[in-house]
Amino acid sequence: MARTTKAKEARDVRASLALLWGEQDRPTRGPKPSLTPHRIAEAAVALADAEGLEAVSMNKVAGAFDVSAMALYRYVPGKAELVELMVEAVLVERPDLSVAGEGWRPQLTEWARRSWAVHQAHPWLLAATAMRRQAMGPHQLGWLDAALAALEPTGLAPAQRHQVFLLVVGLIRNLAQQLVDFDAEQDQEWNRLTGELLDRHADRFPALTKAVAAGAFAPTDEDPLAFGLDRILDGVQALIDREGPRAD
Repeated sequence: MARTTKAKEARDVRASLALLWGEQDRPTRGPKPSLTPHRIAEAAVALADAEGLEAVSMNKVAGAFDVSAMALYRYVPGKAELVELMVEAVLVERPDLSVAGEGWRPQLTEWARRSWAVHQAHPWLLAATAMRRQAMGPHQLGWLDAALAALEPTGLAPAQRHQVFLLVVGLIRNLAQQLVDFDAEQDQEWNRLTGELLDRHADRFPALTKAVAAGAFAPTDEDPLAFGLDRILDGVQALIDREGPRAD
């Protein structure tokens, strides 16, 4: 039974990859398909942008085309594959980092800003690209390739360049999580209740009380990406300076 299940999962992954890469078998007979996986994914993206990823279902997406959910299964096997197609749809343009000029730092900064912009435009992308082994299409891999290409001039080892990429992605995902979780009304209530608690227990939490009083947690108009990204890239530069050019 276990061997059969593993074989089925392997077939499913291959089918997902074929769908993402446009390599799936196409029927040679019968009427011309009225839909495409790309059109279905675009409709799902619009739904997720408006109502969140949880609202996306084969039934709701089918409604955008006035067809039944069963009609969509001719093009997309299920919601998991649909979400993967949605990710491809919003990452359709590989970032052109040459506009940032020469040098690994401005180019990686440009990459990070563009990735952050996509996450701001599509908050559901955070959940859709959770840190797990998932099928990735050419657009998602194109973004990864662009980031690694920007890091090549650093002279760092390939594994180190990958770790730098993960640090930058982790920062962006952290900011995206804050964006998803933020609720102005709840935030105001949290601040009020926390302030009351600290007023009563300031002696137990002196550093926190001092930080709150100094406005450390107050809203700010500063770029949320800049501080963290600059600290990461400063650290990368320090690593480059310490290790020097790598001999291949």
